Amino acid sequence: MSQPFPLPVIGVVRSSYTQTEQTPIQSSLNRGEQAVIEVAADYADGLDGLGGFDYAWLLSWLHRPRDNAAGAPALRQVPFLLRAQQRLMGIFATRGPRRVNPIGLSLIQIIEVRGPVISFAGVDLLDGTPVLDIKPYVTRFDRPPGDPRCGWFDEITISDGSTPSGLT
Repeated sequence: MSQPFPLPVIGVVRSSYTQTEQTPIQSSLNRGEQAVIEVAADYADGLDGLGGFDYAWLLSWLHRPRDNAAGAPALRQVPFLLRAQQRLMGIFATRGPRRVNPIGLSLIQIIEVRGPVISFAGVDLLDGTPVLDIKPYVTRFDRPPGDPRCGWFDEITISDGSTPSGLT
């Protein structure tokens, strides 16, 4: 069951961030900052129609996790947001980068699609982050009804602009 599974990289993020500890922990906490996705020429035709959406889900490969220790990541970790409490959580109850498959999920605001370049707001990725996929955000499909429970996230205060280094 743990067979390698090749995924083509369709593009790369170009942002001002070069250090994980100084990068905002979620795109929604950094809505004011902009960056671009440079889509590879082989995939540029796939951007047709994307400019008609305000938001998209960006799936990326978190190629530079905070600790690059060999082997599988711990299945119980202290998330960035629980550093002060040193509270362990199961990896699948977190959104941190140290994962079995370090896939990033960012809800980005599309500013412009011009040729093979997407300008977006909501930056939470390092410069050079490989892009695996882009899917339009569709309110009817993506927003659940009511006020869903959000586990331990419901118990903490999260400030805009939060970075790992600011959560010690």
